[in-house]
Amino acid sequence: MNAKRLNRRDFLKAGAVVSSFMIVPRHVLGRGYQAPSDMITLGFIGCGRQSGGLRNRFLDTQETRIIAASDVYAIKQETFVAATDKWYSEKLGQGSYSAAVGLKDFRELLSRKDIDAVVIAAPDHWHAAMAVRAAEAGKDIYCEKPLSLTVKEGRAMVNAARNHNRVFQTGSMQRSAPEFTKAVQLVRSGAIGTVKKVYVNVGGPPKVWDLQSETKPDGLDWDLWMGPNTMERPYNNELAPAMDAKFWPKWRDYVEFGGGGMTDWGAHMFDIAQWGLNMDAGGPSELIYSEPGKGLIYKYANGVEVIHRPMEGKQHCHFVGTDGEVFVARGELKTTPEPLKDKVFNEGDAGVYVSTNHYKDFLNAIRTRKPPICDVETGHRTASVCNIGNIAYGLGRSLKWDPVKEDFEGDKKASQLLGRPMRKEWKV
Repeated sequence: MNAKRLNRRDFLKAGAVVSSFMIVPRHVLGRGYQAPSDMITLGFIGCGRQSGGLRNRFLDTQETRIIAASDVYAIKQETFVAATDKWYSEKLGQGSYSAAVGLKDFRELLSRKDIDAVVIAAPDHWHAAMAVRAAEAGKDIYCEKPLSLTVKEGRAMVNAARNHNRVFQTGSMQRSAPEFTKAVQLVRSGAIGTVKKVYVNVGGPPKVWDLQSETKPDGLDWDLWMGPNTMERPYNNELAPAMDAKFWPKWRDYVEFGGGGMTDWGAHMFDIAQWGLNMDAGGPSELIYSEPGKGLIYKYANGVEVIHRPMEGKQHCHFVGTDGEVFVARGELKTTPEPLKDKVFNEGDAGVYVSTNHYKDFLNAIRTRKPPICDVETGHRTASVCNIGNIAYGLGRSLKWDPVKEDFEGDKKASQLLGRPMRKEWKV
């Protein structure tokens, strides 16, 4: 699919179908719909299963135009573009409207001057290489969680965003959900007294490679899918499944591409623990390893223990204080004493940033140039908690962690695992 590369000035000069969209008055577009000149233009990098929900959430804000999409798997890219076209056609009621151009190499997307921001929904092993280059290209960034595959890659993402003055939202959208906001307000306001322990229920670390080679489908550039990885792995449907697959891709289960349950759901629930403890710019000082399967204790300098406790049931975060408890999961908030959950807070109470829409929060940050609710530093610190936990599990021993230096104390082998080899073309 071809599309004319338009900057904001060119929008009003565009002809044919595009110009018919551009001159539609606000009242025709509907109440609350932004005029095209007010829109933030987006490019999507990664068009797999996660991208569909993100696309709809951003389109539903009625503040964006998706004008490009990139994926190494042709059918996924084409499906994404077609669904975007359909949304515009149905919302505008003007028949066909070609909304986005498809590109295989995301660097072509980054080179377009008419794109304000990118949404990165590629697998974790690609996040740093894509985000750093997006920042260098002058794009604001929304990147899916977990932010990074390694601690060093996360710090590189923070540095790139800061050096190029980019707005960067991490896709830890639980921060914009009311039950999690209330939980953090209760904890940070002292409603449960002094926090002593926090229990986090998410899965465990990733596993070693155990998949067989399968025939690669047409339209998939497997070498580009592997991207920064120096460890060659054959194609397998579980990593990059076909469009009609009924399961989520399982690349996150393998150490080459993801961090297992520790980073998948951990990037959500450890994130709430960090937020509740007011540790968005910090982290633990010690990791205490016990027998396999019995969890891992993160000890913070103030004595609080965050305990990774895998168990049956909903993924959750459970704060235990001297005067009460707060249990929070998606769609669920329970407190002890029970009436605590009905406590009313005003915006800004207990120093808690309040967002009610993670996607609009990002767009507002682009316009104001103020940090969003889950800034890149915040996302990096949460991912670091998950990643150093995986290192402790992998080594099978306790570790001392310096959250300021972002390094292990007196353990060279552990420190070597804070990064990974990357192909020269994709190093950060």
